[in-house]
Parts: sequence; C-alpha cells; structure tokens
Amino acid sequence: MQVFLTAIVLVVLVADAPAQLGTRLPGPAPSTSASSTASGVRLARLKYSGGGDWYNDPSAEVNLLQYVRAHTNIDVVPEYEFVELKSDNLFRYPLVFMTGHGTVNFSDAEAKRLRAYLDNGGFLYIDDDYGMDQSIRKELKKIYPDQELVELPFDHPIYHAHFDFSNGLPKIHEHDNKPPRGYGLFSGKRLCVFYTVETNPSDGWADPDVHHDPPEKREAALKIGTNIIVYALTQ
Repeated sequence: MQVFLTAIVLVVLVADAPAQLGTRLPGPAPSTSASSTASGVRLARLKYSGGGDWYNDPSAEVNLLQYVRAHTNIDVVPEYEFVELKSDNLFRYPLVFMTGHGTVNFSDAEAKRLRAYLDNGGFLYIDDDYGMDQSIRKELKKIYPDQELVELPFDHPIYHAHFDFSNGLPKIHEHDNKPPRGYGLFSGKRLCVFYTVETNPSDGWADPDVHHDPPEKREAALKIGTNIIVYALTQ
C-alpha cells in the first residue's frame, strides 16, 4: 500500500520511525525506553476539534494491537499514541483511527490535509461511540464532497480479511438497538474510509473492567478490529 511520506480513527505508523512521530500519553503504553527502539506497526488516535471525546478508552488500541500480534504475523508495537491533523506526521501512518461521542469539526485546511492523506494511500477508520454520527457525516462531506457514504455488502473483503464475518459487523453495544452498519468512502476504487455505527467495536477493545462486555463480545470486537488492520495494511 502506498503511503505519502512527507515530513501527518480503529493511525498506524510504519516500523523504525522514532517514537516522537506520534504523541504518546501515559497509561497503558510500554515504557519509553522500550518503545523508543521498538520496530513494528504503530497505531495512533486521531485528535480532532469540535468537543467530542476523541481520547476516550486509551486501553482500546493497546489491547487490539496485542491481539493482532498474537493472531497474525504482523509486527506491531502495542502503545497508545495520538496525532493531530496539523502535524506532518500524519503522512507517515497507513491507518488513522478516530472515535468519540460528540461533535467533530474539521477546518477547511484540515479537511484538505485529510483528503491528501487518503488520496495518497492512507486509511481512516471511524467508530461512532454513540453521538458522533450526525456531525461526522457532515465533516466527511468536506473531504469528499462528491461522495455519499456507501454501505458495504457482507461479502466485502474487510469482513473476511483475516477472520470471517459472513453477516457483516458484529453487534457489540446496543446504542439505539438498530443493526450494525459499516459504510465506506473511496479514493478511486480503493476503500479509504471505513465508518462503523450502531456497534462500537472499539469499546469492545477496551479493558474488560471499562464496559464489562462479556468475553464473546470482546472477542468479536477484537476480531473485526484485526480485520480492519489487516485490510488497511494489505491494500
């Protein structure tokens, strides 16, 4: 997969880049000394404006990457990091993850920057943590004004990239008790934005004592998260 290597929701950083390329928060990450020399794929959270809690559940990505490391041959670094759209580091990440409950707002400059990132090989995964659906749909129109979100069919490769989800997304959290939906936007013919609503897999990645999801729900969430990473890295 082509990634635009200039000096900027579910961001993944390719191996052997220094730790300062993303911003690491204290908490579930390994020690600074270990991470500064570790090689492998890194996942970072996308920090955005608007008031939504972009930072919630910092254990989520760490647990997902640990699961990916245990169940695939992908070399990953299971640490929590975040990156901002204004940072030139965005273009070093093949995958960006964003989530939250509230409002999202992209400035025109941020939307242009995110469009450039996606059109040059990047991948954005967005998980509605309940409450961001209305605003994220509006903000995505700033990025691809000529596109509407398209619901992906159950036979789309993202549902079968590593684990098989023949019925599409698993239902992790109830929210409005509607069926889970997975939508996409495309750069040419390549899926570059994957948006999940009415399911919330990233809550299922969090530590068990955060949301108290049963083991089978957490397993399904980690499996679909693995599929997203595998898919994004192999396109």
